Amino acid sequence: MIYKTKRPSWDEYFLKLAMLASERATCPRMHCGCILVKDRFVLATGYNGSIPGQPHCEDAGCLIVDNHCVRTNHAEINALVQAAIHGVNISGSTAYITNMSCTTCAKALIAAGIRRVVVFSDFHDTLATDFFTSSGVEIVKCAMPEQEINYNLENYTSAKKTANSK
Repeated sequence: MIYKTKRPSWDEYFLKLAMLASERATCPRMHCGCILVKDRFVLATGYNGSIPGQPHCEDAGCLIVDNHCVRTNHAEINALVQAAIHGVNISGSTAYITNMSCTTCAKALIAAGIRRVVVFSDFHDTLATDFFTSSGVEIVKCAMPEQEINYNLENYTSAKKTANSK
């Protein structure tokens, strides 16, 4: 018997990639991931973490100013920087983000030409939503995708054996 799992939609798939990217985050206050995608092609990834060459929050502690950790760049900024460093044009792309952007990240994404944001978790900053909306950026709020990866090697192996024995 071949067991078939539900195939994720494209939005679920890329949100799961954003969740995976968030596992690299180094600030314990919030783990966030961002994947920039155009035409179903991953252009850049980011997670919240310290700027290159600086200590990470998990090693040196958070640097709090006005109740925000300023030691880290947010996932969206790191994804935008990765694209810029590699000369990748992200204009017209979609940002898949685990948490709704803060105002600063929303402004950066808008300025970079992001046309669509897909997110499953809210952020306390309502200006981001206002800025996205007034700039014509579509916001899609999805349910959080399953946290498990539906990888079933046992069933794949038995299906392959069945196919080879015919």
